[in-house]
Amino acid sequence: MIKNKLLLCFLYTFTLLINAEYSAIPGELIAIKLKKSTENIISNELVVEDDLNKVIIIPIPYNNTNLSLDLYDIQINIQKKDFGESRITIDNLSQVDLNNEDAARAYKESRLIKDAVKTYSNNFKPLLDFISPVEGIISSRYGKKRFINNSPRSPHLALDIAAPEGSPIIAPAYGKVILTGNFFYGGNYIILDHGYGLLSSYSHLSEILVNKGDIVKQSDLIGKVGSTGRVTGPHLHWTVYLNEIRINPESLLKDNYLSTLLESI
Repeated sequence: MIKNKLLLCFLYTFTLLINAEYSAIPGELIAIKLKKSTENIISNELVVEDDLNKVIIIPIPYNNTNLSLDLYDIQINIQKKDFGESRITIDNLSQVDLNNEDAARAYKESRLIKDAVKTYSNNFKPLLDFISPVEGIISSRYGKKRFINNSPRSPHLALDIAAPEGSPIIAPAYGKVILTGNFFYGGNYIILDHGYGLLSSYSHLSEILVNKGDIVKQSDLIGKVGSTGRVTGPHLHWTVYLNEIRINPESLLKDNYLSTLLESI
């Protein structure tokens, strides 16, 4: 009987250790050491490798709160996090309750963006060494629950940086311009492809200073801060995607971010 209890205790502890092998926060990236049995199923994902290991960089979706993910035969426990809330007032009600024409335009533009973020360029691999695209004050962080005119909306899955009108916006990392335009919500808008499913977008610009197809290096000027589209004041709305999932841009600004991710495995 004692042996059976010890065995059950061991199995329970072992299960906990397996389940606790990887733990992550919604909106963050996690590095996973690939097993030999799963190495061959990787195609365009962001993989870092050396002579001994292959490590895949995985985005954790915002909506997987207090749940778990099973990826590549590995379980990832998702931690619960309170991101807080953001409340804004928009006086122009035509930008809140859209008429049929504006709704059709916004939907068409959303499809353009969704198609663009499915881009997987394999000509260059990101180093995850981003710098801030603009000097300013963070006015709204990633993940906040949003209320517009006291009505609940989709969560804020980007980083808002307030800065004076006309402030320079630079490329945070090497990339290719894959979309530009003037959109209903985003105003003057840019998407950069950084390779292997990592992309970033820039909304509400007063000026776009690049063209689709341009290659930009880190710190190259790409635009200027503005208040175009649906806004309450001049700022940059900066979104970062990996594998079509919007992640926390602020995390990529940490010093030695990739090294920190790899050290966590």
